Amino acid sequence: VQLQASGGGLVQVGGSLKLTCAVSGRTNSMIVMGWFRQAPGKEREFVGAITWSGGSPYYAASVKGRFTISRDNAKNTGSLQMKSLQPEDTAVYYCAADTDLGGAVGSLTSYDYWGQGTQVTVSS
Repeated sequence: VQLQASGGGLVQVGGSLKLTCAVSGRTNSMIVMGWFRQAPGKEREFVGAITWSGGSPYYAASVKGRFTISRDNAKNTGSLQMKSLQPEDTAVYYCAADTDLGGAVGSLTSYDYWGQGTQVTVSS
């Protein structure tokens, strides 16, 4: 499974941005798509996740109500819609694929494949 994240950029405080993650390869092995982010000097952290076959997304408390995760199985893409962005949302954002339900959706080690990351910068 290969993942390609895109859509990052520079946005002002309070603005919106939509990230997309294109999935290729063995897409039928996807079970969960997760989104993570890593700010400079900090550990990579869970943002949210969605099961590839359906169901409600999961969100970290820090983004719940501001971020929305969705997927389009026909296009093999996942999306992370971000609103009301704040400077603390500045980070490199990654999408990841869990193909074997090896652990909790919020755990880095549960994911088997990772995209290359896309930079999101929120300026004040």
